[in-house]
Amino acid sequence: MSAVLPLAILCGLALGAVAASLFAVMRVQSLARAGAGCGQPPRDQLEAEVQSLRQTVEALSAQIQDVRQQPRQISVPALPKPGLNLSKRSQALRMHRRGDPPDEISGALDIPMQEVDLLLKVHKIVIGSIG
Repeated sequence: MSAVLPLAILCGLALGAVAASLFAVMRVQSLARAGAGCGQPPRDQLEAEVQSLRQTVEALSAQIQDVRQQPRQISVPALPKPGLNLSKRSQALRMHRRGDPPDEISGALDIPMQEVDLLLKVHKIVIGSIG
């Protein structure tokens, strides 16, 4: 008789576990069915959103038409800085003879660095061909 009581308790626990498992499976199935239906917004809401998007597109189209009808404004590009004139060229060569570096010559005379480099290279070639 003493072996029957633990066996009865074990069977009761097993039966309770099976019942709890079945309840959990049925609950998950019912939640899955309920969740599948609420994942999609109602058709009326979708139609309202489409109508709102149409109105926005129409407003943008009207703005584009207004812009196209306005007269075009011509932008005048900024005038380029004058190049290396005779005065600046002689000043640059004078500064170079004094030993000033090209970047300092460029900054002092407000001449692009590439023009200073070109001037110094051309000057070196001319001096080399003379001597």
